[in-house]
Amino acid sequence: MKPSLKAGIEFEFTYRVPESKTVPALYPEAEEFQLMPQVLATGFLVGLLEWACVKALHPHLDWPDEQTLGTHINISHEAPTPPGFEVKARVKLTEVDGRRLFFYVEADDGKDIISRGTHERYVVDKARFVEKVNEKRAGSLQGPGRA
Repeated sequence: MKPSLKAGIEFEFTYRVPESKTVPALYPEAEEFQLMPQVLATGFLVGLLEWACVKALHPHLDWPDEQTLGTHINISHEAPTPPGFEVKARVKLTEVDGRRLFFYVEADDGKDIISRGTHERYVVDKARFVEKVNEKRAGSLQGPGRA
């Protein structure tokens, strides 16, 4: 982490919503989702807010060796956004507690505030994280009684 990683960092990101980020596209195998309106899916909204946080942090990390992972999100989804609308995601780093990072996040679609809340991320060493994932994967391949 660079010395510039401090509370107060702000970032704004604009994204035009395609049909591929609507509720029916979230889980195409879910019949229930297929019957729902084509509006920005909450799952994709979460990803968009995370993406804005990641972009805000890039200049303040030793990227790509250091990366951040989302560990908690608490947001509202207050209004529907149809495809074609531009969503502005605004994020502000409110606290740095060692490797834990806390954000205020908000998004609007030019007509309504569509989301606001908080998000927590954690700075990780990519190589160590990938090693842990690979160990977990190897352990699951052995399974109970297969060692």
